Amino acid sequence: MKISVITVTYNAEAFLANTLNSILTQDCASFECVIVDGSSKDGTVDIIKHFEKRVSNREFVINSDSFRWISEPDSGLYDAMNKGMKLAKGDFFWFINAGDKIFDNGTIRKIMESYNDKCDVIYGQTLIIDQNENVVGERHKIAPKKLTKTSLLNGLVVCHQSILVKRNIAPEFDLSYKISADYDWVCKVLAVSVENIYIDGYLSRFMQSGISSIHKKQSLKERFYIMKKHFGIKKCVIAHFKILCNFFIR
Repeated sequence: MKISVITVTYNAEAFLANTLNSILTQDCASFECVIVDGSSKDGTVDIIKHFEKRVSNREFVINSDSFRWISEPDSGLYDAMNKGMKLAKGDFFWFINAGDKIFDNGTIRKIMESYNDKCDVIYGQTLIIDQNENVVGERHKIAPKKLTKTSLLNGLVVCHQSILVKRNIAPEFDLSYKISADYDWVCKVLAVSVENIYIDGYLSRFMQSGISSIHKKQSLKERFYIMKKHFGIKKCVIAHFKILCNFFIR
């Protein structure tokens, strides 16, 4: 089994090196590093080329065949993520975008030890960091030990940076959603996945200043329509009432 770690980036020279370090310093070589840059105007491409050279010099566990990247204009985050899946050659897709990090250098080895031939999804918990990589705390939505599509009535209970999805069940992201296509994507994945393996621990460090954090209102609106599409209006309204109650309790 080989994991495609896909990193989407745009004008992220302040964060990309730390992200790539977290990927490339893994102590297990069962992965490839795929980078999709949206034609950055800062030093992002220079950073990618720097790491490409280091990979070719065998400073990391993977070889040059397992490090690929493109830099070209795209139509936004989810278009770039679709490009990443097309460029990837691994058995599982894992999105660790610029600013985010794999939890530690033994994480992929831990994932490989938990893998079996029947699993479609591997997932775990998430640690939140700020733009200076300081730990903010755990994500307030804790991934359940048993993950099903119904779990998503509570929102996106598994962080997108802490879920790995088998290639043959991974759909393209729906580009009609600008903020919450990841929620729709996970709903589609869990509708067809047979075995979802839970890893009791952190898989990623997620930088909290993402698009959905900045545009919270639009994100919530999109998630309402996505939930209604997948679960129906009655379950959607009940779920949002519970989410609202929990928000005020917190």
